[in-house]
Amino acid sequence: MSSSSEIPVCVRVRLKSDSLVRVREWASHIAGHRDEALRTLGAESVTVESVFLESTAQGDFLIYYMRSASHDKARRVAECSTEAIDAYHQAFKSETWAGVERLELLLDLQR
Repeated sequence: MSSSSEIPVCVRVRLKSDSLVRVREWASHIAGHRDEALRTLGAESVTVESVFLESTAQGDFLIYYMRSASHDKARRVAECSTEAIDAYHQAFKSETWAGVERLELLLDLQR
């Protein structure tokens, strides 16, 4: 359950051209290893991570939404992780990500 002290962050990831097959493979792999992925999110103190695909005339993008108490801590834990799922994700990022832009938070409502 998320708490009011958690901070949302959303980024737009520009994908390298012709990477949609790899992106869909990655999403399927993570979904197929859900327990392992959730365990690593727990270690990172992340309570929500959602990824959306946006395809535009300018290219393809991933929209990442994440909620955690500390995004710096989550990043540090992920970078130091020895979990296979995290190694897989890091390889995916280097193969497909062309750039990351943090989106401005305008409104965050929770119940």
